[in-house]
Amino acid sequence: MESSSALLPDLGTEIVIPVCAVIGIVFSLVQWLLVSRVKLSSESVVSDSVKNGKNGYGDYLIEEEEGMNDHNVVAKCAEIQNAISEGATSFLLTEYQYVGVFMVAFAILIFLFLGSVEGFSTKYQPCTYDKEKLCKPALATAIFSTLSFLLGAVTSVISGFLGMKIATYANARTTLEARKGVGRAFIVAFRSGAVMGFLLAANGLLVLYITINLFKIYYGDDWEGLFEAITGYGLGGSSMAMFGRVGGGIYTKAADVGADLVGKVERNIPEDDPRNPAVIADNVGDNVGDIAGMGSDLFGSYAESSCAALVVASISSFGITHDFTAMCYPLLISSMGILVCLITTLFATDFFEIKTVKEIEPSLKRQLIISTILMTVGIAIVTWTCVPSSFTIYNFGTQKVVKNWQLFLCVSVGLWAGLIIGFVTEYYTSNAYSPVQDVADSCRTGAATNVIFGLALGYKSVIIPIFAIAISIFVSFTFAAMYGIAVAALGMLSTIAIGLAIDAYGPISDNAGGIAEMAGMSHRIRERTDALDAAGNTTAAIGKGFAIGSAALVSLALFGAFVSRANISTVDVLTPKVFIGLIIGAMLPYWFSAMTMKSVGSAALKMVEEVRRQFNTIPGLMEGHAKPDYATCVKISTDASIKEMIPPGALVMLTPLIVGVFFGVETLSGVLAGSLVSGVQIAISASNTGGAWDNAKKYIEAGASEHARTLGPKGSEPHKAAVIGDTIGDPLKDTSGPSLNILIKLMAVESLVFAPFFATHGGLLFKIL
Repeated sequence: MESSSALLPDLGTEIVIPVCAVIGIVFSLVQWLLVSRVKLSSESVVSDSVKNGKNGYGDYLIEEEEGMNDHNVVAKCAEIQNAISEGATSFLLTEYQYVGVFMVAFAILIFLFLGSVEGFSTKYQPCTYDKEKLCKPALATAIFSTLSFLLGAVTSVISGFLGMKIATYANARTTLEARKGVGRAFIVAFRSGAVMGFLLAANGLLVLYITINLFKIYYGDDWEGLFEAITGYGLGGSSMAMFGRVGGGIYTKAADVGADLVGKVERNIPEDDPRNPAVIADNVGDNVGDIAGMGSDLFGSYAESSCAALVVASISSFGITHDFTAMCYPLLISSMGILVCLITTLFATDFFEIKTVKEIEPSLKRQLIISTILMTVGIAIVTWTCVPSSFTIYNFGTQKVVKNWQLFLCVSVGLWAGLIIGFVTEYYTSNAYSPVQDVADSCRTGAATNVIFGLALGYKSVIIPIFAIAISIFVSFTFAAMYGIAVAALGMLSTIAIGLAIDAYGPISDNAGGIAEMAGMSHRIRERTDALDAAGNTTAAIGKGFAIGSAALVSLALFGAFVSRANISTVDVLTPKVFIGLIIGAMLPYWFSAMTMKSVGSAALKMVEEVRRQFNTIPGLMEGHAKPDYATCVKISTDASIKEMIPPGALVMLTPLIVGVFFGVETLSGVLAGSLVSGVQIAISASNTGGAWDNAKKYIEAGASEHARTLGPKGSEPHKAAVIGDTIGDPLKDTSGPSLNILIKLMAVESLVFAPFFATHGGLLFKIL
């Protein structure tokens, strides 16, 4: 069948993948050491001041010039950072206790469901795709799927936790560096983001690679069974991400909305004012929602797209002829991604120096462009050396012949579609362009017009990303069937280390600004941290765009793997079984969004009442003589988010099980298709609407242009209307929108893991009728 084998021998593959992963881990540790040089104790203030005149500023400290006592400022920053770090750690540990119980219960469920496919038999079965051969028993698949589920879950939890720890370590350091120039602060924030990005990408790759090799000891030549068991890894990663995203999202927005409504609108005090009792909870929320949640989310996407590609490849010529190098193609793409991102990072921190505020956003965007161009070359190298010039891919019951240049195009189209989605998201959410400026302008006539303009912008911003996703689906499916779509998703995620670095940079800068305000630093420092934060806001929106785009491709690839695994030859929309699935599936994202939005609303309500109570009952709080009770607000956010994350999580986890068991695989395939189609649209519009409202508010606050100054200053009527828009947008962009991409992926990967059970025992209702 094959005209030639790959250039890279199997031994080469076995060395290259772990080496690249270790390089990623070492690089992240080096970045962390560089960040840790910024000391959080008063004697270190002069230590860095040797390099004079770097980044366009003499390294004098602004405080010294303004006659402020420096020791107090550093001590205050350290104290605030500790409070944020403790709040974030205690929340995550509480959340992980609940999630741990779920993890064990779900692992038992996987074992029981998959084990019962053949009545817990230990007999060898004829293989699904090659009846002459014998494959490992169903009980083995049950045991190994359960193990890989637990591994994926633990890796996901660790990824989120480490990211949060690094972010809370770096926020005050970014604030202190802002005294020496915006360039110094940018480098600290970006390096800290890179620590998280590289740790996560390398860990995900290394654990998956080690798992495959350990499972191979038992499975031997039965690659079909081996890679089917590996799908549990993606399920574990995503199910933890689900709770991390929803819980963290509810936490951060309850605090944010409470702080904004009482602080800015009612009391007219600035954002992050230390008099506001909800301010520590708000800063904790940035870390648990945007960093821990985002980390788990993108790790889940990466794990699932790898699993989908491996499942399809295992029943194609790679699996049949046991070509290990070609089989590991998805992992080799990720390995190349780590090296490419490593080179790209140096462009932000070492090759180009940032001297002015205006250079921050272009520098971050340059990262995306450089990594995409370099990665295109990287994909070409990997495809040419690791894949035979011609091979076959399993395509719904037949084997389709594919050339290696077609596979290269599949990955590249996903990679470039990701870049397009990123830039479209930026156009609609950055206040440098007309869409957000129009939204800001609409605040002249009050909050209602602001809301109307913001919603319209969100709906409109869906158009180009959907076309980009549609074209990449068409190209990759035409060339390499479902395998093409899985590797296109991997292409989009191949620069995950840079994507995460840019994404984590946002909350770190946001926290740095908050710490500057709370420590009473001068206006000039706050301006610098605000500039870092505004750029971070846009990049966070770009990160969400990537996450949603990749989720669409990933869930389609998983859907394809599920259909072939459940032995469905066609999904006919005109049959009632499938159509009811479609219509229910399309409804699920709305149901899920309703739950998460309402959770934020009810938690914010408690927060608003508490903040009002403190302002009214603590004497001297408004004048700044008394200290607010931060701990109560942190507790309100923690309790609310833990309680409220369970129903939306249960909805997503239980739907595939209920539909599969009672209605069967055809209806389930309809549910998956319906939720994918409607979930992607709602997720993009919700994220972009919220991002646009947030940046419209920042546009008015910054007053950088003539137009913005006519709408301001802070406290003016247009500004109050913008704050209301931003408050409505908060749960859209940070809770519902980003959680929806997990909904569509998680239901698909769960269906894939349970496919053998549904195919054998599913559809109870239709059997009775």
